[in-house]
Amino acid sequence: MLQHHGHDVVVVGAGIAGLVASATLVAAGRDTVCLEARDRIGGRLLTAPAPPGALDLGATWYWDGERRVAELAARLGIDTFEQHLVGDTLVQDATGVRRLPGNLIDAPARRFAPGAEALTRALAAELPADVVRLDSPVTAIHCRDTGGLEVRTPNSVLHAEHVIVAVPPALALAHIDFAQELSPELVRLARTTPVWMGAVAKVVARYPAAFWREVGLAGAAVSRTGPLQELHDISGPDGLPAALFGFAPAQAVGPGFEQAVTAQLAQLFGSAAAEPKALLVQDWSGEPWTAPPGVHHLADYSLFGHRLYQRPALGGRLHWASTETADEYAGHIEGALAAAERAAHAVLSLKSHALESG
Repeated sequence: MLQHHGHDVVVVGAGIAGLVASATLVAAGRDTVCLEARDRIGGRLLTAPAPPGALDLGATWYWDGERRVAELAARLGIDTFEQHLVGDTLVQDATGVRRLPGNLIDAPARRFAPGAEALTRALAAELPADVVRLDSPVTAIHCRDTGGLEVRTPNSVLHAEHVIVAVPPALALAHIDFAQELSPELVRLARTTPVWMGAVAKVVARYPAAFWREVGLAGAAVSRTGPLQELHDISGPDGLPAALFGFAPAQAVGPGFEQAVTAQLAQLFGSAAAEPKALLVQDWSGEPWTAPPGVHHLADYSLFGHRLYQRPALGGRLHWASTETADEYAGHIEGALAAAERAAHAVLSLKSHALESG
């Protein structure tokens, strides 16, 4: 039997955008529930333990000028450190491997000592225990005849004044029935907006020590022959845990992929790279709650932050809050925070106006 509940706001997705939006609304006294399809929080902030530290399989960095994420990490007490930049760059093409002086790929950035997922763990720990509900995929969002929105999951029907969709728009359109109540223009936009990391596999190779630093390499490389197309040093503070990571097109993942990766690492960084103590492959295209079917074909990144995402839909009650919808820093953690901030403030502003007019 379906359970029926009423709330001020339902947030779809317990990644960092959904958790920040939920925290903002709860702090303002709004009855809020955050529905997460997975059996974990964090979304694309995913960290693997690697004593004495951790290794990020999703979002990794933040950069100068990204004040929201810097302030959030400071408030939550999460230590950060500077990305390793020192050393030369490697370029791989059909003719072989060339070494170019200096780090030509990486920009000054900061990382999270316990991994980026620590942000979402700390945010969730601050919320009341009944706010985040795991294993709760949203299957439908409809307008109610009596006002507000109806949100359905396999086990419940929730009524809300507002809904914040904090998952990629293309993913939302693939899994949620909106009963043809969204405008055709918005539907076309959402279905064609790329998913940040959605068509990418992130590969992390862990080693006993950051041996490449000892020979003056930054761990930064680009390759035109693959399977990894772009590589970076992802080692922790003081080089531990020691690791390199690279991005590969998700289509490259299949039989023989790991062997091809280790062979490429050896070609780039020498025999010491041939046998990592661990090789972690996170294929985000295979995550059903990150990437919709056909995610590889979504390639128009100019749609990030589109004007239609900046204003509410469904009579002003449906708000977009994933990083893809941010009008600044889209695709970054900072973009997710900016989008969550916009959506939460829109809800609070509309609610305040309704109270004043009432």
